[in-house]
Amino acid sequence: MITTKYFFLLILIAAGLVFIVLFHWFASSYGPEEQKILRYDSANTDRILQTNARHWQTMSNFEDSALRTVNFDEQLVIIYNRVPKTGSTSFVNLTYDLCRKNAFHVLHINITANMHVMSLPNQIRFVRNVTAWTAMKPAFYHGHLAYLDFSKMGVPATKPLYINLVRKPLDRLVSYYYFLRYGDDYRPHLVRHRAGDTMSFDECVTRQRPDCDAVNMWLQIPFFCGHAAECWKPGSSWALQEAKRNLVEQYFLVGVTEEMDEFVELLELSLPRFFRGASDYFRQSNKSHLRKTKSKVDPLPETVAKIQQSNIWQMENELYEFALQQFHFAQKKLHTPGKSVMQDFFYEKIKPNQNVAVRN
Repeated sequence: MITTKYFFLLILIAAGLVFIVLFHWFASSYGPEEQKILRYDSANTDRILQTNARHWQTMSNFEDSALRTVNFDEQLVIIYNRVPKTGSTSFVNLTYDLCRKNAFHVLHINITANMHVMSLPNQIRFVRNVTAWTAMKPAFYHGHLAYLDFSKMGVPATKPLYINLVRKPLDRLVSYYYFLRYGDDYRPHLVRHRAGDTMSFDECVTRQRPDCDAVNMWLQIPFFCGHAAECWKPGSSWALQEAKRNLVEQYFLVGVTEEMDEFVELLELSLPRFFRGASDYFRQSNKSHLRKTKSKVDPLPETVAKIQQSNIWQMENELYEFALQQFHFAQKKLHTPGKSVMQDFFYEKIKPNQNVAVRN
């Protein structure tokens, strides 16, 4: 009669033998096999599948020898939180003209009373909606909305790509001043709420009226700074630094109004899924400058000098110059130094050798 002690010992020995057999069977089943990998060819911006790629270390990550890939282009979301009076209408209409041809969706974010900051409930609803609305992807969202950090909302998904345009702060203020009085040629019959006021910007500055106060330039900084209360305090040094930090770390590309053609060109090279054919269309169509303010008069030199004494102008201009420098840097890195050849990259010195079987 086998005692209970010996019975359990036999069970342990049998289990050990089964484990050893299964281990060797799995080890022999996952040798080097042909797999498909996704390779991006920067010469023609097309994705091509290439075969005969082996990698012993990652074989166990695949099921049935099939590579599971993510089509990033088809899941892409771009958010253009457009600053008012920076030429954004011209750029947005370009996306509306391209969306059918390039097969993506364009959506306008309309916030109650044209508010630039969302309430907390709307912030989390917006982030979840944009992330989960797969039927709309790939998508291009645009609206006069301050930067919103998706990573703060607890949504485990890829963040959208932010893009934007900035403009010389005084030019933007002057354009907005006359826009409120005379409107533009985009909707010429719409009566603006300062209609009938014929006071020039120069006279407004001389009389120190609120419509031309330098504090009204405090807009591009908070748009890049975001939803924090400090962002919207005119003259906040913290807001300026946060705006510059977000511009570099959170935005895919920020262009300048004065170089919109170059901005469109760089987007086409970087994101052809959305902007294929954009450069030629933008230059050849009559939509590159859609919204021109009527009866705009350039300010006198003495008016400019007075505005530039303002701390608000100096800070807004610092952000503009910072963005311009970053944009030119991105342009410069397109080409090989000293040549017109486009920059490229490739992989080499890949170890271990993928064509050599690895011994256990």
